This record gives sequence, structure tokens and C-alpha cells, in this order.
Amino acid sequence: MRRSSRAAAVLGAAATLLAGACTAPGEKPLSPVSPAPATRAHDPSGVLVHLFQWPWADVAKECPALAADGVTGVQLSPPQEHVVLPGHPWWQDYQPVSYTLSSRRGDRAALAAMVRACHAAGVKVYADAVVNHMTAQQSGTGSAGTAFTHYAYPDQPAGAFHPPCAAQDYGDRAQVQNCELLGLADLATETEPVRARLAAYLNDLLSVGVDGFRIDAAKHLPAADLRAILDRLDRPATVWSEVLYSPTEPIQPTEYRDLGATLEPRYADTLGRAFRTGSLESLAELGAQTGSPFTDLLPPEGSVVYVDSHDSQRGGSTLSHADGPVHTLAVQFMLAWPYGTPLLMSSFAFDDFDDGPPADASGRTLPVECDGKAFVCEHRLPAVRALVRWRAAVGTAPVTGWWATPDAIGFARGAGYFALNRATSPVTRELTGALAPGRYRDLVSGQTMDVAEGGALTLTVPAGAAVALLPS
Repeated sequence: MRRSSRAAAVLGAAATLLAGACTAPGEKPLSPVSPAPATRAHDPSGVLVHLFQWPWADVAKECPALAADGVTGVQLSPPQEHVVLPGHPWWQDYQPVSYTLSSRRGDRAALAAMVRACHAAGVKVYADAVVNHMTAQQSGTGSAGTAFTHYAYPDQPAGAFHPPCAAQDYGDRAQVQNCELLGLADLATETEPVRARLAAYLNDLLSVGVDGFRIDAAKHLPAADLRAILDRLDRPATVWSEVLYSPTEPIQPTEYRDLGATLEPRYADTLGRAFRTGSLESLAELGAQTGSPFTDLLPPEGSVVYVDSHDSQRGGSTLSHADGPVHTLAVQFMLAWPYGTPLLMSSFAFDDFDDGPPADASGRTLPVECDGKAFVCEHRLPAVRALVRWRAAVGTAPVTGWWATPDAIGFARGAGYFALNRATSPVTRELTGALAPGRYRDLVSGQTMDVAEGGALTLTVPAGAAVALLPS
């Protein structure tokens, strides 16, 4: 959850242009710095898909196809009992009423069955965990029928909340972490009873087989409090935290990095600027640490990155499925580039900021139909699936042979080659030495091509498309 439902920080970024290698004759070969993520036991790895607001039964059905493409994990929407509001907006799920595993997407039995199905397919399951707060409502009833008032919930002990105050000044650490985010009753996570209750909830999720957690609004509780909660887990779990960055604020993502990974939203902002109106040349050193605190991303190890999220696609600065082919190109680049752990967004269609997922009259989410009119299912696009498979094939190989123009880029990674073209006409590039001689298949189009002796290849990238070559 963002600090404001309707606003996102727009951060500037700049990167150094590097000239092409494996290029047209006469050009000087150069290669950019291309960091590959290191392995950290508590971080997610591979490629993740956020099946936003998907019912548990549909997640279970999707996991075999995800595994076949090389997806390693799915992120769920919050599984705990949540408030039920008129119109059933998407954000009601981020207002816990109790820690009963019953939401508009299914009950405990459906959740456990889904986890078993995904594990059988080889896909891990990560829950979006809301541990900073309860609801913003004065009273109501939750999705499992639990009645509550703003500061009284059956699952919370007496004295569970900070005194009422509003989190408004993000330069004030105490206010951000002890006052109410958007009016949400703020849990006193420094107290042992609250820590024990939150840890019991996470352990309950672990007991049904969940592999780890995305910690929602993590910057709104001190890192020491989150550590105390996670230290009570019954078994190791993968964790990444939502800690939005601002260079002028006292609370920084680095405070949470040893608890697990953190989201790196500046990555999405950078891609949004480059692919919408900027020059793709600016992506040459994306993720390289050059010393500027305003433009540098966090190190790739421990960073979860995305092109858009369920927050940012609603009036934010990032691309979204509404941007069409340029969004797909940005997703393909994220999958091809060796920075962080990519998280693919799989959306439902919406017209208004508050719109919830397709639902029946009671607010229960309807079965998923990937028709673009209900659920968008960007992760199912053949052009995206191809790059998931390509990323798995090239592994941790670094980038070599980078070249770029304002509208096109290309580079090799190991035995593979990737190029994309944002322009409205095809781009042809003469490559030398980028690939070993032999026959290659473009995973995007299915076409094959031959690399001649000496590594010569005339590569044509269609307008508004990408190629992802691997030995056939």
C-alpha cells in the first residue's frame, strides 16, 4: 500500500550512455556494467507473478502453466479476513478485521489446496502480509462475518494500538511509524502481545504451506519491530518488504535489507520514463552503482523490481497495461536485464481508481476470465512468456555487446541474444561476434536464423517488438 492511494513519487534518474559492441563495422566495442543478483537465503529468486486479486482456485489452476514457462513463484493478495465496504473496492483487502484465513478469494481450505497444487507444479507461494494496521472504519463486519470497531478486534489484545494521530510529515520518523496511515488503526508493534499475534498469523500461513511474505507498508513499522515478529517464525521464510524510497526522508529501505529483500520502485519509474518518451540509450547502466544517491538504485541482490504494481498502475508514474505494446516491451526488457528479481503484474481491468475485481453481488471475486475486459492477465502474453523462458535459459550470464539507439537496444547474455525496437519501422543491425556460429530460434516469433562462421548475423527487429534468440 502506498502512502497515498492517489499519489506516487516521481523520481528523476540519469544513466551513462555506452556505445555498442558486436556492432556495425567501425564502432568501438564496449560493454556496460551488468550486475547479476547474488544469492541470499531469505530473498525470492527467479521470476515472480503477482496474480492480483485472483481467487485461490484460479491460482491453483494457473500454477502448472506458470511452471512450464519457468515462473518460480506467485504473489497472492492478502489472505486474512478483511473489511467489506460498499462497492467492494480493491483496497478493502488491505484493511484486516481478523487473521482468519477467509477473504473474498476463498477460505482456508481453498488456500491450502491452492498451495498444494502450486507446490506440486514447482511454484512457490508468497502472501501479501498486512501487519502494520487494521481498518480505517469506525465499525463494520469482515469477510468472515466478524464484527469490529475502529480500535476493537477479536484477534487483537487490549491496548494494541497507538494513540490516534495522522501520518502526514514523512520527514518525522516517529509520526510515520506511530501514527495512522490513511486513517488505518495503527498497531503498537513494539509491544509483545501485538508481536506475538502477528507472528501467530504468519505462522498460520506457514502451516498451510505458504513459502514467504511480501510485507505491506513496511516503512510504517520500525525495522526492529518487524525483525522481532519475523524472529518468531516457526521456519525460514522468504521475505520482501514494501519500503518506498525518498532521498529526503529519514526512513530508508536499507534499514530493512537484512530482513529480506525490498521492493525497488525507482526501477519502475526509470523504465516508465525511458519507454514512454525518453531515450532507450539511458538504460545502459541501469542498476550500476555510480555514486549519486538520487539516481542510483539499490544493489541488485535483495531487490524486487517491477514495471508496474497494483498501486503504481492507478495514477502513478509507471507504465501499465493501458500503455499497450510499450508496456510489453518494458516487461520484456526487465526480464532480459540482469537486475534484481522481476515481479510481473497480472491485473484486472478497471475504469476508476477504487474499482475492485470482477465480483458477484456479495463482493465475492468471480472466476478468472483472461479476456482483457475482466482480468487482463498480462503474464499470459506470448511475448512475455517467451522472455520468462529466455531468462531462465541464460541464467546469471552478464551482459555483453550492448548497443543502443534512442528507440532500440540489443545485447547478449551467455548463449542468448536480446533486442527490442520501440520505433514504428523495423531496425536492422549487423552483428559480429555476439553469438557462436549455429542455428538460433527467436522465442518471441518462433523463427529460426543462422549465425555464420565468425559470428556474423544480420538481425532485423520488427517495429514495436523484441527478439530473444537461443540456440535451437
